[in-house]
Amino acid sequence: MKVMAMRDAKTGLSATLDKSQRERVLITRNGKPSAILIGVEGHDFEEVMMTSNPKFWELIEASRNDPKTYSADEVRAHFNRKAARARPRRKPSAARRK
Repeated sequence: MKVMAMRDAKTGLSATLDKSQRERVLITRNGKPSAILIGVEGHDFEEVMMTSNPKFWELIEASRNDPKTYSADEVRAHFNRKAARARPRRKPSAARRK
């Protein structure tokens, strides 16, 4: 982790942002930790917003602790069965009824 004083980070903001793409940058104010800069280039806006939300991580933790969790295959199978039941059935043609 790179450590920088706030005045240095402000003076070379573009370079500081470039550094944050490779490693976290701890910015200090008066020698004390003030913020951590983490580069997010290459990620979309929604992903960054979602993964930086503490409630998202609470949901993840709750799902990990829930004994009723399902694998991706189980979820797909469940919804495939539901979709098959929801499809309207074709009426047999007159030729088939005889």
